[in-house]
Amino acid sequence: MTRRTLLNRLALGVNAVAALLVGIPLIGFVFAPAEQKAKNKWVSLGKLSSFTIGQTKLATYTNPFLVPWDGVAADIPCWVRRIDESSFQIFAINCAHLGCPVKWFAESKLFMCPCHGGVYYEDGSRASGPPPRGLFEYEYRITNEVLEVRGGRLPTLQESA
Repeated sequence: MTRRTLLNRLALGVNAVAALLVGIPLIGFVFAPAEQKAKNKWVSLGKLSSFTIGQTKLATYTNPFLVPWDGVAADIPCWVRRIDESSFQIFAINCAHLGCPVKWFAESKLFMCPCHGGVYYEDGSRASGPPPRGLFEYEYRITNEVLEVRGGRLPTLQESA
């Protein structure tokens, strides 16, 4: 075997290994959405009696699709507004502008974003500031006097269309 042939084969081998290292994740990226089903699961937020009519309260649920490295990031907060006996609005805590966590001010009945001054009305609609739209809302249902939210992914513009 000549030196040229040896170096040629060595270069081909290194290139093949590099192609595999790059190609396998790319193939997974392309074909994963076709295999993956929509990740949704109903998760309990608590008994109906723990939510007072006419008030907005911070609630937390654990993401039902955990991975070991999630840690405390798996605990997802949301704002729950009870309108009447069977009507709720459940808002993602994130501002629709850049995702900063909004805070509820019961005295003024407004949600306010501390990052860029976004303000939302009690019903989640945009009041002022840079946010382009109102707060994102979760789907909910009531089962056996328990309020449940559709967990697993955060609501986005694509899902509210």
